Amino acid sequence: MSFLSAAGGNITCSSSIRVWTDGLDARHYMGFDALFVAGGKGARAAARDERLIAWLRRVHANTSTVRPIGEGRSLLEAACINGIQQREFGSYNVREERDERNGSEANDRLESMKSALMLIKRDLGIDVARNVAERLMPDAGDSLMSLLGDSSGKSPADKVRAAARWLQENCQRSISIADAAQVAAMSERNFLRRFKMEVGVTPSDYLLHARLAITCSLLTDSELPVDKIARRTGMGNGDRLAKIFRKRMKVSPTEYRMKTRREAGI
Repeated sequence: MSFLSAAGGNITCSSSIRVWTDGLDARHYMGFDALFVAGGKGARAAARDERLIAWLRRVHANTSTVRPIGEGRSLLEAACINGIQQREFGSYNVREERDERNGSEANDRLESMKSALMLIKRDLGIDVARNVAERLMPDAGDSLMSLLGDSSGKSPADKVRAAARWLQENCQRSISIADAAQVAAMSERNFLRRFKMEVGVTPSDYLLHARLAITCSLLTDSELPVDKIARRTGMGNGDRLAKIFRKRMKVSPTEYRMKTRREAGI
């Protein structure tokens, strides 16, 4: 689990607890299992941050579940995500807005709880998910329990998603598709077929996209030479990275570094 903010660094939450957050960068373009957009007093200002909204739209394309929490709905409205159309702030009565949002915010919180419980069930098992529901939401626990279902084994789709997470988490190491097939407990042939069916790309392309995302981030944000970046991201060496980069990005790694830094004003 990661906490993210527009600029990164320490953020003080509503309970006056300071939480360390990562900044927004190209590493996140591969998306998440779920993304929860927090609310609070700064949500309206955040909804006007063009860089943040552009990042949210791009990540949303590769994220299966995006849920607002409270005022976080403003950011989804600004990004026109989940069918929510953008509204012109200040064009309607504040009291009418408050009344309209009360019901939707309560529903947003419930949907976020449901999504989080399903992720806990998938990753840690149904017993842990039930324990969380009982401890943190005793009043709502019964209504949420029906969503958890039984404790049967993982489906092929669950296994593929687990293998996809493993590929992304380990993409900087020297790994193979056969290794990922073992994580999914499938034959390599069946894994290749199932992965393309569930994810939409081959495991090799998925792994390459994950490595390229980290490579792009390091080229922009670090002073590391291209050859060292190639080794750190599982791309072999500088020559191989340059060949892949020109094929996929239509520029050399050095040209990409200069272009992105110039655009960012670095």
